[in-house]
Amino acid sequence: MHNQSKSESYAAAGVDITAGYKAVELMKKHVARTKNEGCLDDVGGFGGCFGLNIAGMEEPVLVSGTDGCGTKVKLAILMDKHDTIGIDAVAMCVNDIICVGAKPLFFLDYIACGKNVPEKIASIVGGVAEGCVQSGAALIGGETAEHPGLMPVEDYDLAGFAVGVVDKKKIIDNTKMSEGDVVIALASSGIHSNGFSLIRKVFDIDNNPASLYVANEALGGKSVAETLLTPTRIYVKSVLALLEKVEVKGISHITGGGFYENIPRSIPDGLCAKIDKSAVKVLPIFDLIAKTGNIPERDMYNTYNMGVGMSIVVPADQKDEALEILRAHGEDAYLIGEIVKGEDKVILQ
Repeated sequence: MHNQSKSESYAAAGVDITAGYKAVELMKKHVARTKNEGCLDDVGGFGGCFGLNIAGMEEPVLVSGTDGCGTKVKLAILMDKHDTIGIDAVAMCVNDIICVGAKPLFFLDYIACGKNVPEKIASIVGGVAEGCVQSGAALIGGETAEHPGLMPVEDYDLAGFAVGVVDKKKIIDNTKMSEGDVVIALASSGIHSNGFSLIRKVFDIDNNPASLYVANEALGGKSVAETLLTPTRIYVKSVLALLEKVEVKGISHITGGGFYENIPRSIPDGLCAKIDKSAVKVLPIFDLIAKTGNIPERDMYNTYNMGVGMSIVVPADQKDEALEILRAHGEDAYLIGEIVKGEDKVILQ
């Protein structure tokens, strides 16, 4: 079919459908890495098929999440580095659904681009595949759409969605949270995937992109660009391991809105997460952003993860076991607060 399907008229209008076929061929090796026991077919069909194994579950519930990478994509375009942004796309979705205790099953991506350059698209999908491998999800399909006239030829955007499953009785819904529980932080890998519009303004990236590539002593000799493009950490496998051994009462994925928006989403009415700011291991990039942009501390905590990619609430008498499990799975896990009575949901002091 690929040899027969070619439209000179469509190509003259800016869409080369043969480039799409080449991109699919190039990305197949990446997709193959993500296959798990639920995969039923290959890339290229009209729908991705997945066999759902619910053995041992009394009442399986599907959990879905969708997101993109925001304007972090602009940085990937400026740096002409496209092999990690896909990790961010997966992370933003799977890190959300793990907050309710769901194991990711599969992922689908959507790439809109001004011009389909097969090697670039394959590189993007390679990052998506790596994110899927890190989370245990299968990449069972996706879409690449060429949008000449709507987007500049070098531009693209990336989004996707994940589907997971959890037994209904094991859904984490914060109903068992109580005064005296403790809050554990899981360290972030950096900015992750939010707040980049402010970052572009702070560092004047649009007008002075060359400044991104200068080695910065505050960042351990790395450039701002290299630090900013560090992919979002995926916490799925470590959290799944934790759920097997410890009673987890609430999980928050710290994304856009920072501490003040995300932590309250896992706290029930009448309780409050009291966070000790002095315990937070703030990464150097956040200090640099605050200093360069003269940004107040509250705005920083209301925009960025500040070094905490995820917070987890567990009973105080299980904190040591929880920390041990998380650290054994590669997490920099540490205590940052406790649950107290109150109506504010979160207090930083």
